[in-house]
Amino acid sequence: MTDKNGGSGFAVGLIVGAVLGLAIGLLFAPRPGEETRQLLREKAETARERATKVARKVRETAGEAVKKAQARVEKEMA
Repeated sequence: MTDKNGGSGFAVGLIVGAVLGLAIGLLFAPRPGEETRQLLREKAETARERATKVARKVRETAGEAVKKAQARVEKEMA
């Protein structure tokens, strides 16, 4: 069977898992509360930026796949 979403589901799962693992690790780390919260904010921002980049890439890849499929269909219809 083929992967219908082009691996985007895996990428999203990987990002979510990494963020959750990082958050849990930081919450149990021996640091003062304010320092931990600041670190969590910074890491969350970094994760959000990475997720945005991955989502943009997935959209671009999906758009390219749609264009190729449309061209193939148009070619076969002609």
